[in-house]
Amino acid sequence: MAAPKKGRSHGAQSRPGRTLAFILIAMVALTGGMFLSGHTTPRLGIDLAGGTSITLKAKSEPGQKNAVNQTNMNTAVSIIERRVNGLGVTESEVQTQGSDNIIVNIPKGTNEAQAREQVGTTAQLYFRPVITVAAGAPTPEPSASPSGSDKGKATDKATDKAADKATDGGTGKASSTPTPTPAASATPQGRAVTDALKADSSPTPSAGSSASGKPTPSASSTPDPATAALQKKFTDLDCTDKAARSQVTSGVRPEDTAVACGKNSSGQWEKYILGPAEVNGKDVDKAQATINQQTGAWVVNMDFTGSGSKKFAKITSKLSQQQPPMNQFAIVLDGDVVSAPSVSSTLSGSAEISGSFDQQSAQDLANVLSYGALPLSFQEQSVTTVTAALGGEQLHAGLIAGAIGLLLVVIYLVVYYRGLSLIALASLMVSAILTYVIMTLLGPAIGFALNLPAVCGAIVAIGITADSFIVFFERIRDEIREGRSLRPSVERAWPRARRTILVSDFVSFLAAAVLFVVTVGKVQGFAFTLGLTTVLDVVVVFLFTKPLMTLLARKKFFASGHPWSGLDPKRLGAKPPLRRTRRAPGSPVGPVDTKEA
Repeated sequence: MAAPKKGRSHGAQSRPGRTLAFILIAMVALTGGMFLSGHTTPRLGIDLAGGTSITLKAKSEPGQKNAVNQTNMNTAVSIIERRVNGLGVTESEVQTQGSDNIIVNIPKGTNEAQAREQVGTTAQLYFRPVITVAAGAPTPEPSASPSGSDKGKATDKATDKAADKATDGGTGKASSTPTPTPAASATPQGRAVTDALKADSSPTPSAGSSASGKPTPSASSTPDPATAALQKKFTDLDCTDKAARSQVTSGVRPEDTAVACGKNSSGQWEKYILGPAEVNGKDVDKAQATINQQTGAWVVNMDFTGSGSKKFAKITSKLSQQQPPMNQFAIVLDGDVVSAPSVSSTLSGSAEISGSFDQQSAQDLANVLSYGALPLSFQEQSVTTVTAALGGEQLHAGLIAGAIGLLLVVIYLVVYYRGLSLIALASLMVSAILTYVIMTLLGPAIGFALNLPAVCGAIVAIGITADSFIVFFERIRDEIREGRSLRPSVERAWPRARRTILVSDFVSFLAAAVLFVVTVGKVQGFAFTLGLTTVLDVVVVFLFTKPLMTLLARKKFFASGHPWSGLDPKRLGAKPPLRRTRRAPGSPVGPVDTKEA
């Protein structure tokens, strides 16, 4: 039985070279990836690198009283922080100032234009039924012509053809391509608007409707003043003018009939008259940017809440019974129509926003929809540049303190552990390289930024890592004190040391995780760095320190207990090896005596 056991022990100790080769290959791969990415230094936070400070002033929407209050301001801070800060490690700072201002500090090196867009986007999302749609440029009122009746016939034929096409292709899904509006292009625009508004207010067939359900306008009917004003706004609107688009959406309430602009699938501007909002962004549970498998285009998929799903089913049920373009619903984000799909059957549960998206724009839209709409509108008051002079001085002082602490650790290891200190120092170096490379790669990957608290977390990690080495070394020394040789001592000490190291690192990681969850801002940077270095401590001890110790235990310098190895049995006060005396045949059984070898 002794021989197989020895074979297993030998096999277990013959693999440290493979483990060391694995971690060294991983280090080379990560370092190569760092250089290939073009980022060779960690991205710094605003206190170390400077950046941009944006001041936003809150304002109430028309019809809202006392909307600018502490609750809404705190909600806005939380949403803006999640938008621009991603995982909470990019070190963007969002805080209130006074009763109606929010200060957003964005570190240098961040995509500041994108961050400013995320900050300023209110993300008010509404699903509105489409009443009518036309080309985005303003169209003058055409004069009456003798062939007007023929044009009316052409309109009816075109409308019937479009309706048949929408019905035949119905699959139960909302089409992402807006259905063309023959009525808007074949009849005078003013009459089309009036007819559409009447149809929207009376969707069921009546005396003024034809057998097919299409409204039949009366020549003697005249629009009310509100309808006439909306008609004029729609007719005069030029969607190619940014100022005009902004002005037409200003002050519009969800319950109002609205005029809005949007681009179709060809990238051309179109203008819409939209009914009151039926579903809003609060009814969206989550949103995700994905690629449509059929078209290969980027889209945003939304899942509704329970109540939102019921509202969405109600509006799509009503729209599926209408004729084009009134069977479309417009997805309106901050006043702009991002998509206007048509509906052929009742839908519920989810919806898809499509348009001229690339990956970044789709992810940005999904981001603002997932984190929710701001309860207030904000106006950008000022944009200033922040310097890093004070942070640079603090970093210099912190690095000096860290260097002094590291030097004291090295002196302690050399004096007390002697030759074993080489293993500890090599392990510290591997841990430092992995920490630096991973922090650098996390900059472009998740937006991680290194700030002063994060530097403090990295310095604290030196003590955590050194503590793991000390636990392992002391376990080995305990085994040598019991009279065992070095190689068996390493293998017997490892299970007990491993258990202690895992428990200690678990407690540190748990503390870092709790700190990351319950805090905000720069403290999250400290918690993130502490958690990262704790995980790396486990990796280094298991994949580098233990295999290296196993290899060196086979070397004569350590195995023979050289005085400078740190494992000298005499210096450790080891007990002499113990042997049992053989009992002579026939001798009585009694206490076993021991003798020195």
